[in-house]
Amino acid sequence: MAQLRALSSCSVPQISFNGIKKSHGFQSCENNGLKTFSFCQKIGFASSGFCGGHPTIQHGTCKKSNSRVHVIQSILADENGSPTGAVKDFVLTNEEANLSGKTDAYGSPNGSGKRGKLNKVVLAYSGGLDTSVIVPWLRENYGCEVVCFTADVGQGLMEMDGLEKKAKASGASQLIVKDLKEEFVREYIFPCLRAGAVYERKYLLGTSMARPVIAKAMVDVAKDVGADAVSHGCTGKGNDQVRFELTFFALNPELKVVAPWREWEIQGREDAIEYAKKHNIPVPVSKKSIYSRDRNLWHLSHEGDILENPANEPKKDMYVLTVDPEDAPNQPEYVEIGIVSGIPVSVNGKELSPASLLSELNEIGGRHGIGRVDMVENRLVGMKSRGVYETPGGTIMYVAARELESLTLDRETIQMKDTIALKYAELVYAGRWFDPLRESMDAFMEKITETTTGSVTLKLYKGSVTVASRKSPQSLYREDISSFETGSIYNQADAAGFIQLYGLPIRVRAMLEKGV
Repeated sequence: MAQLRALSSCSVPQISFNGIKKSHGFQSCENNGLKTFSFCQKIGFASSGFCGGHPTIQHGTCKKSNSRVHVIQSILADENGSPTGAVKDFVLTNEEANLSGKTDAYGSPNGSGKRGKLNKVVLAYSGGLDTSVIVPWLRENYGCEVVCFTADVGQGLMEMDGLEKKAKASGASQLIVKDLKEEFVREYIFPCLRAGAVYERKYLLGTSMARPVIAKAMVDVAKDVGADAVSHGCTGKGNDQVRFELTFFALNPELKVVAPWREWEIQGREDAIEYAKKHNIPVPVSKKSIYSRDRNLWHLSHEGDILENPANEPKKDMYVLTVDPEDAPNQPEYVEIGIVSGIPVSVNGKELSPASLLSELNEIGGRHGIGRVDMVENRLVGMKSRGVYETPGGTIMYVAARELESLTLDRETIQMKDTIALKYAELVYAGRWFDPLRESMDAFMEKITETTTGSVTLKLYKGSVTVASRKSPQSLYREDISSFETGSIYNQADAAGFIQLYGLPIRVRAMLEKGV
């Protein structure tokens, strides 16, 4: 039986037949490794009995014009299997040649993919349709092993249910889950809260803060499993792609980043379902929400459907974390928040961990309809978008921290802090969490809030949060100075000279205009 061997580049190949080796010269071929030859009928061996075995060839490619073709030379054998000395060339296209080689479950020859070759990719995985489809897409297009990663940032138990089974059914080698709730609140939420960071007057940065903690964990996982790339399911229209990738760049610039939504031909849900069926990937069965939602321990966002028209009022049944203020209890509830150096530490005198504290306030605020925000914001990528946010516990914390600062910070410090907070929020929104500028601003915020320690009691009633009490051992408020009663520290007569000097520029301008 004849053995076939393709011609490798820069060498004279040896064709072996029943132990006999014979050299044949050929130039300009590229060696691609060993293949299993299994397409006998394509090259005319259907009636020779040749197809019964598993001959091995060294698969080469040669350039011909602008296309790549594969040249295979074989020694022809007589009917008894003895070599005749005759040599025949077979020229095959890439597609035909690939049939001759070993392929993975997704048709990628030599373990490579249609778009290139990666070794191992860590994918940010939610278990939904998009990320379930991304797993086989990565394998097909990059010939890689896929390690799925899920971060628990408080999105809820239902979203975590059955993830490992789903991931492996999609073709992932493993699923890694990390509980990041405490880190998320302590290292990301609390610094933003201390800074007073609010984007465009309303948005408390719920999604913006969550992305860097997830991306950071992905970089760590990539190092642990020896991955050379990371991937996410963010669309090319949103902010999250920037937030993920800037974190990747900052923490490991050598990692390759794959963003399928910027590469593939899938246009929507129906395309994704068809792709999943084609690759025998079980489609996640769930009731599809008409809204696009993102949930974590800090907030729940709603976008899409009727919200895409800013003129439409949100439907009452859209909300999840908060009751309608009209349906909230008819009696107000008072809640006391303990704060140390600008960071909340207790609720009603009970000290809790960061994540537990936020969870407790989410429950309290939710039943009173606290923290609903409807806004039109300017996305980083240039377009405007309309979103509705539920942030019950976060709203309570934010109000408490600001009220305590009114006691502990002087006028100039508050004004400077508020000015910097605008830029701080912009950096977080834009995904620049690990930017030296944000880190420097954070050092400033930490320093000036050292004395912001005390407690604030808030009144919660039908969607509103109002302050009832503020107390601090570091308070700059002095009743003996602020009282309307005459005191020994502040002499009201001193105000006359102050006003004369403070108002001098205004007085001089008026004198000029009147010719005085």
